[in-house]
Parts: sequence; structure tokens; C-alpha cells
Amino acid sequence: CSSRSRQGGVMEALLSESVAHLCARGKGILAADESPGTLGKRLKNTPQLRHLENAEETRRQWREILLTSDTGSCFGGVILHEETLLQSTKEGKAFVECLRERGILPGVKVDQGLEPVGEETVTKGLDTLSERCAAYREQGARFAKWRAALKVSDVLPSRECVEQNAEQLARYAKVCQEQGLVPIVEPEILITSDYGMARSRDVSTLVLREVFKRLAAHGVDLKTCLLKPQMVMPGSESAEKASAQEVARATLDVFDECLTDDLAGVFFLSGGLTEEQATVNLNELNLAAKERYAARGGQPWKLSFSFGRALQASVLKMWRGRPENAEACRAQSLRLAKANSSACEGEYNPPHPSPSDAGSTLVETFRGHSGAA
Repeated sequence: CSSRSRQGGVMEALLSESVAHLCARGKGILAADESPGTLGKRLKNTPQLRHLENAEETRRQWREILLTSDTGSCFGGVILHEETLLQSTKEGKAFVECLRERGILPGVKVDQGLEPVGEETVTKGLDTLSERCAAYREQGARFAKWRAALKVSDVLPSRECVEQNAEQLARYAKVCQEQGLVPIVEPEILITSDYGMARSRDVSTLVLREVFKRLAAHGVDLKTCLLKPQMVMPGSESAEKASAQEVARATLDVFDECLTDDLAGVFFLSGGLTEEQATVNLNELNLAAKERYAARGGQPWKLSFSFGRALQASVLKMWRGRPENAEACRAQSLRLAKANSSACEGEYNPPHPSPSDAGSTLVETFRGHSGAA
């Protein structure tokens, strides 16, 4: 018993140290955990990159640019795919070590993709999760991410789907904490639909209430747990549009109904927003939160970013698979990181570093039923 107690104490200390680092002022998380399949589709769908083969070496070269950019002042962590966790630079330095040198914690995507259940999905990977988390920790990971994907229509998500995914997220989070990894809980409300603002708010409330109910039931310590939600906003196919102020107000309204104050932090997904809009929305969220919670002594949760496409899209186009473009790509990666670092303190000032031709949608339609991450 004493040995088990000591082990538990070590894990608790590790979790507390990791979450404090991830939630430091001005810090966010880069989501670079795309599966090989998702990254392959992204290459195919980007005209500048269609000539590239979706091979492990291509993916390694791309990840090297992201993971050797000088972004330690902006990123507390980077979420990696398990393939990347064991990869190295061309010179042989482990990516995990590259991140550590920059003061960035390595994290890892631990779910194994989506599994269809009728029109909806659950997430695979719980059966082997504990052993894999222990191995990932030994390989240098300090936090983890599990994604649920919830499809929205007039009748979806179903109650059963919401409950199943919330249960999986809670079980995952508990296992992670037992293995010393800070869990990022991601119940993504898929944006690829025509629902309006009111429906977005209703579904977000339904999902988050159930998630927090299940987290409590499984004894997950929210002080060392992070939430990665979608901002409350209309679907990408909706005629209804929402300003950054409307998104911020609706999102905080939902959080006030569903989140408890002991949650360590909220790290938003960018969910198809353009690079600029993701930054603007995050900035407005923090400005609105400062005003809303001033009388309570400050906002109860850190509101930051865990963006993927909104931190990578223009860099990926700039790369074109050419080694001579690497330095320009690293510089652009840093510019995007700095803009979002400022936004998570409500201190972003335009112009945005995203190129003028990058205003087109970053919505991807293959992230629901295909099993891609």
C-alpha cells in the first residue's frame, strides 16, 4: 500500500507540474497530431502540395519544421501523433528533445480514431489505453488528447451518442491521470452542418453537461484536466453568421452553465475557422471573460488555444515540400504563435500574420465518419 501511495504521489506531482506549465500566462498548445490519413488528405487538398507522396519521411520533414520553430515563448505544449513521438530531425535529434530544449511539453493523441454507430460515431482505443499511456510517458509525453466527434442536425446528436462519448472521455481522462498524463478532453461539435447559433448553444450545453457529469462520476481531478471544446457558433453551411462578440458571449454563457471553477483550463479547437478568425475570436473571448468575471476576482479558467489548422495552414502552403523554404516557414509559424499568444491574454492587435490569400475556409469534411483524426 505504501508503495502504491508513493507512486500515486509521484503521479500527482507530475500532473500538477505539467498542468502549471501548460496553463502558464501567454501559452497555448499546438495540435500537430494529425493521423497519416488526415495529413495525406490535407496534402492532396492543397494545390501547392499535391505532388508530395504521403510517406513517413514527408510527414517527418513537415513535423520537423513545426517542432524546430522557436515557439517556446508561445506554446506550453505540442500534441503529437504517436508516429511523431519517436521521430527525429534529419540530424538525428529526437523531436521530444527539440521540444524540451524550447521549454515545450510533448503530448500525444491517444485515441485510435472514430468508429461509426449508425449515423454517429464513438472513439476507439480504451482497451489498450493504460499500457499505451505508460509507454508514452516513458517516451517523454506529459499530456494526452482524446477526441470525440459529435454530428449535429435537428435530431442529432442522439442522447445515447452523447452519453457514450462522455463516458469514453471520462474513462480516458481517469486512466491518463493514473499514468501521470494530463488529459485533454475534446468533445468536438462538428461544424460541417447548417445549424444556427441557438442549436449550437443547445448542443454544446447538452454535451458539456454530460461530459462534466461523467468526469465527476469517474473521480477525474479537474485541477489537472483540460477541456478542448468548439466555440459556440453556427455551422459552416448555415446562412446565419455570428460576430466574434456574439461567439464569445454565447460560449461563456454555456461555460457558466456547464463548467466548474476547478477545471484547470480551456484550450479551444479552431474547427475550420480561418487563421485570422480563430485569433480574433480567442481574443474577444478573453476580453469578454475579463469583463464578465471581474467582480469574481478574475476568470475561473484559463482560456487559450489548441489550434491545428489555424496554426499550420499558411505554413504548410509556404513549405511546398521544399527544404529551402524551411526557415521562412519557421518564421511564419512563430508569427502565428505570437498572435495567438497575445489573444489568450486579450492583447492581440492586428494586422494578422496570415497571408492575404489565406481567408478561405479551413473547414474539412473528412473528419467525421472516416476515422481520421
